[in-house]
Amino acid sequence: MENKKENVSVAAQEEIFKIEGRNAVLEAFRSGKTIDKLYILDGCRDGSINSIVREAKKQDTIINYVSKDKLNQMSETGKHQGVIAHAAAYKYAELDDIFALADSRGEAPFVLILDEIEDPHNLGAIIRTANLAGAHGVIIPKRRASGITATVVKASAGAISYTPVVKVTNISKTIEELKTRGMWFACADMDGELMYRCNLTGPMGLVIGNEGSGVSRLVKEKCDYIVSIPMKGDIDSLNASVAAGVLAYEVVRQRM
Repeated sequence: MENKKENVSVAAQEEIFKIEGRNAVLEAFRSGKTIDKLYILDGCRDGSINSIVREAKKQDTIINYVSKDKLNQMSETGKHQGVIAHAAAYKYAELDDIFALADSRGEAPFVLILDEIEDPHNLGAIIRTANLAGAHGVIIPKRRASGITATVVKASAGAISYTPVVKVTNISKTIEELKTRGMWFACADMDGELMYRCNLTGPMGLVIGNEGSGVSRLVKEKCDYIVSIPMKGDIDSLNASVAAGVLAYEVVRQRM
């Protein structure tokens, strides 16, 4: 067993990208992401941990067996499940990567654009849904929104290792740029047209707004459709990640 005490400078720590949770770590290995170091709860030898260890050995990753207190101290999510991996800082994708992925699958581009989603749990859940719904990427703004953190990685259940995430300066201008490349955009809003009545096939961008205020006015004005989800209960809104899931699977349904 290797159990080394590390002295890492503040500057070096800023370059470390932590991946926490068994699914997230395993999928990071399987996707080919380079993992520098792996920290595992000493004495933990169950099936999923053994799978992670096998993947780590294939990459010659340094494996450190540490105490629960040590893992708790290292954890940013508080839910490490006995394993934390250190990788290079997350590398955001480019818009061209989204189109390249769609082209490689022979599909019309499908992206989720998130307008100031601030909760990292929501961001991670949306990335997970995007992956399962076959979306070719997720676009987020640089300011007033969550970036990719250990919490996001954990909430994505490993989907972050497969789904391109692009960070842009201005969502409205990005929509304009993508329109010149043939894409159409549907914005989620409770006052919009019922989603079943909207054509969501073809090259499509689905815009999901902030947890509290929804999609901003400027972004909404750039969209081709304003779509709504039917509501039958006593409250008038869904969690942002749930709304993204419902609408993403309406896109899937129409494409099928």
